[in-house]
Amino acid sequence: QVQLVESGGGLVQAGESLRLSCAASGSIASLNTMGWYRQAPGKQRELVATITSGGSTNYADSVKGRFTISRDNAKNTVYLQMNTLKPEDTALYYCNVRQRIGVYWGQGTQVTVSS
Repeated sequence: QVQLVESGGGLVQAGESLRLSCAASGSIASLNTMGWYRQAPGKQRELVATITSGGSTNYADSVKGRFTISRDNAKNTVYLQMNTLKPEDTALYYCNVRQRIGVYWGQGTQVTVSS
């Protein structure tokens, strides 16, 4: 099993920044993809960004140039630096790990951006 613990969400004003963290524990494979997804009220969950164990990244068009995903393989931790936040970034942000033995989700951390 894999456990994911997210932190770093909160309430900020438009234009400000937040940094999310997600620490993974348990049966973590050396090869995996870690990422962040988000779900706003009344909308489907959507990809925000992913990063492979080799460091390759992928971003949703809506966050390119504003968000940066990174990871510390030694700590099995993934980060999401979110700059120039907009009200439309308001959502519950979920950490995700994909590896050969399964796909795992965190409980989510709320990000609210006021205008």
